[in-house]
Amino acid sequence: MSFLHREIALLCALLSSVLSLPLSFASDPKAATPVKRQATSGLDASASAETSFYLDDTHVGVVTPTIAGTISSPTAGWSLSGRYLVDVVTAASPDIVATASPPWTEVRHAGNLEGGYEKGDVGVGAHASLSREPDYLSISAGLRGTLELDEKNYGVLLGYAYRHDTAGRAGTPFDVFGWTLERHDLNAGLTIVVNPSTIAAIQLDAMFERGNQAKPYRYVPLFEAGAAEEVPVGASVELVSALRLHARPLEALPFTRDRFALTGRLAHRRSGGTLRVEERLYTDSWGMAASTTDARYSIDIGRYVTIWPRLRFHAQTGTVFWQRATEVAVAADGSITIPEIRTGDRELGPLWTLTGGGGVSVKLGARFTASLQVDGVFTHYLDALYLTRRNALFSALALQATFD
Repeated sequence: MSFLHREIALLCALLSSVLSLPLSFASDPKAATPVKRQATSGLDASASAETSFYLDDTHVGVVTPTIAGTISSPTAGWSLSGRYLVDVVTAASPDIVATASPPWTEVRHAGNLEGGYEKGDVGVGAHASLSREPDYLSISAGLRGTLELDEKNYGVLLGYAYRHDTAGRAGTPFDVFGWTLERHDLNAGLTIVVNPSTIAAIQLDAMFERGNQAKPYRYVPLFEAGAAEEVPVGASVELVSALRLHARPLEALPFTRDRFALTGRLAHRRSGGTLRVEERLYTDSWGMAASTTDARYSIDIGRYVTIWPRLRFHAQTGTVFWQRATEVAVAADGSITIPEIRTGDRELGPLWTLTGGGGVSVKLGARFTASLQVDGVFTHYLDALYLTRRNALFSALALQATFD
């Protein structure tokens, strides 16, 4: 998978992510805990279809149709859900122009299954996923456990997941060219019913990655010592090509990365609406630190329509090895020593991103719900080649049906 594809996939995941610890409310804000709808039969089921679109001013476009379904037994305590999506990515960004590569289109298929069982105050669950494209394969699986205490006023979550990724080149078997990456995820969380209308949650995530995270298609421009001063932030492809040395090695990153994130969430229900605020603090062994703040206010308009404005701000520092322009010493005979660690991934440099938008959800009778979400995304790169900013638009149209 190309580096642009992974960046855009990450962005889209951030835009459409949901809470891993539930912050839900009964329709009556005076209720102390969420109330489960009584099933009229032994099983509840739902199905949904969604199509999302991403487009930015660097000529990257993503179309993602998705189908999903869930079946559960409220009386027996079990549930099973699945999801399948297709990513169609088209790119002709400055990074591609810089490597003299033609625009390309790539298709990714991904699916996941998740199951859970609850008995009394104890719950267990498992999930597995598979993602495949011409030059990338990702397989993951995980387990989780939940425990409710003090008449469901407290909820504890513990989880573990394992992921194995293989990156290669299109048209080349993985056993000929394949870079592997393994990741172990640990998470622990606590949900607290503060009062009848407020729920808080805190979650700690630890991620341990081992393997090659470099992009097989990313080549890093090198500059003679002192020449980097002539390469400004956002330097054009033409200027970089004129000043760089002939050598252009593949990207090379450290083979280990330990990531840690602490997330706090608060949801407050009031008459006619719900406010949800999230703050995430992040750091890792590559020296990056980040903060992400997300706020959304859902407003009930009558019984059938809900609208929500949303605002998100993310800021991060660069990794300790980040350089806008990588310098090397040139010997008298013209030879150079290529740095062991080198990257041109601007997502590893300092940046900030502002996302704003919102959505609307409409109940179409007793069983169907339609929703539309539209977000504008502005990213400012503080110390990168080719780009200083990126403007993007993300939208998603969904239809959900429930049965019982």
